[in-house]
Amino acid sequence: MLVPYEALLTLPQEILQRMIKEYLFSQLEDGSFSDASEQQLISAMEQCKLALKKGELVVEFSEDDESIAIRQREHISRSSTHES
Repeated sequence: MLVPYEALLTLPQEILQRMIKEYLFSQLEDGSFSDASEQQLISAMEQCKLALKKGELVVEFSEDDESIAIRQREHISRSSTHES
C-alpha cells in the first residue's frame, strides 16, 4: 500500500529523515557515506524530499511484513504488474 505524500507531512521530521537516510544508504553499493560531507548528505536528503513531493519516489507500506520503505515509483508499478 502506498502512503500518500500528504500523510508524510504529518510525520515527525525525525522519522521522515530516518526513512530518507535509510533509502539513500540502500542506494549506495558500499552502504556508507564515509566519503560524503555533511553538506552532501543534507543535499541528497533535500533531493529525496523533492522527489517524494513530485511522486518520483513513493513510500510503500508492506502489510505482509509490516515494513515501510521509500521506493522508486517505476519499481512499484513494475512489481504490481508482475503480481497480477
